[in-house]
Amino acid sequence: MLYYALVFLVIAIIAGILGFGGIAGASAGIAQVLFFLFLVLLVISLVAGLIRRT
Repeated sequence: MLYYALVFLVIAIIAGILGFGGIAGASAGIAQVLFFLFLVLLVISLVAGLIRRT
């Protein structure tokens, strides 16, 4: 999931450099959603691991 967030971020940067503002904004939005989803799943996984250990 983090890989896809980075891919969309690269697409957004390239599209922004080439002047495609709509595509750049959409790609940046998708990358942001995927990154925060990754963070939420990471925290859930860490908490579940700590609970399972005890």
